[in-house]
Amino acid sequence: MAVSKELLDILACPKCRGELHLNEKGDGLICDACRLLYEIRDDIPIMLIDEAKPLEAP
Repeated sequence: MAVSKELLDILACPKCRGELHLNEKGDGLICDACRLLYEIRDDIPIMLIDEAKPLEAP
């Protein structure tokens, strides 16, 4: 079961309050402004700044 559209609509980056979107694999949420990836584990987004992974430069 994936993260629902309704949940994606209300979630925001805990660091900058910016928009999030699913990554290509569907196993994480990306904040483009902060260049962070918040993992999704067992269908639960882990929205902790300390656990976010920095994205590589494009």
